[in-house]
Amino acid sequence: MQNILKTLSDSLGDLSGNIFSLLPLAAVIFMLVIAHRILNRQAQQVAGRRFRNQMIMAGISFVGILVFIIMLPLDGGVRGQLLTLVGIIISVTISLSSSTFLGNAMAGIMLKSVRNFRSGDFVQVGDHFGRVTERGLFHTEIQTATRDLTTLPNLYLATTPVTVVRSSGTIVDATVSLGFDIPHGRIEALLMEAGEKAELKEPFVQVMELGDYSVTYRVAGLLEDTKRLLTFRSRLRVAMLDCLHRDGVEIVSPNFMNVRDYNTQHEFVPPTTVAAPPNTADAPPDVVFDKAEEAETISDLHQTVKDLAENIEQLQGEIKKASGDDKQKLQQDIARAEQQLEERQAEISAAEARDKSKDS
Repeated sequence: MQNILKTLSDSLGDLSGNIFSLLPLAAVIFMLVIAHRILNRQAQQVAGRRFRNQMIMAGISFVGILVFIIMLPLDGGVRGQLLTLVGIIISVTISLSSSTFLGNAMAGIMLKSVRNFRSGDFVQVGDHFGRVTERGLFHTEIQTATRDLTTLPNLYLATTPVTVVRSSGTIVDATVSLGFDIPHGRIEALLMEAGEKAELKEPFVQVMELGDYSVTYRVAGLLEDTKRLLTFRSRLRVAMLDCLHRDGVEIVSPNFMNVRDYNTQHEFVPPTTVAAPPNTADAPPDVVFDKAEEAETISDLHQTVKDLAENIEQLQGEIKKASGDDKQKLQQDIARAEQQLEERQAEISAAEARDKSKDS
């Protein structure tokens, strides 16, 4: 009987030791869950917190591992060996992934610090062109002209020149090669007319190159509404075709005239009686770049929420020093700002819900 009681006591002691050894792990998990919820709550109020939250969670996870090892009921020598093992694993991981994992993370930090583009901006990276929809620690996502999503590693963006279309306006241009037999003054006047017909601001024409067989002209103008960039690029080329063909200018390489079997008086110009294309409507940005539009809207709403919160905080500081009518007016301003803040937060929640429903 005594042996049975002793065995039972030893078993309970081992069980209690195992339970207590799991407490550090439970504490670390609890700390990670609380930190994750706090960071998510902050991300819903202020834009651009995803990257920062990823860095914070990575740091907390690393500290949690160290705390877990230190709090384990182990001998000091064993604990030291475990810490050394963790250090070796981290060193080897960094060494093996320095060109990919760590490289993308460091590139993401650099891009965040430079701040040369944000969600909704048009960017050109190598052969990739589109609008930014998402910026993370390891990658940047853009939406292309075909409405598809392209994921670019941050290391690629850090080592490749990135062209950002300015939101205040950009230059839309197109080139055309014409023969030396056509006076340049005539071509320049027609291309200026095309730029004006395309509704570009302050259009201009340049002679770009005198080739062996043709002259290269460039027509360009300012487009202030950059969201319609794709539409106006096409519109400018259509206007160039219309103006040049209407005036009898043949848009064809002089080399072609040397190999075709046609009468020398024949001109390759469409007949003036041909009807206009059946559909020349603009491509709506909210269809082609729907996710980019949504990302830009959410980013702007987060910035508005941040500005309203700062304004409310400032008014609350002023109301402590005010009295009488001034105090009443400040209270009305605070109530109005708080109402606007609630409305913007509701809009953010609705926009994020729409974004998630489109991806699901």
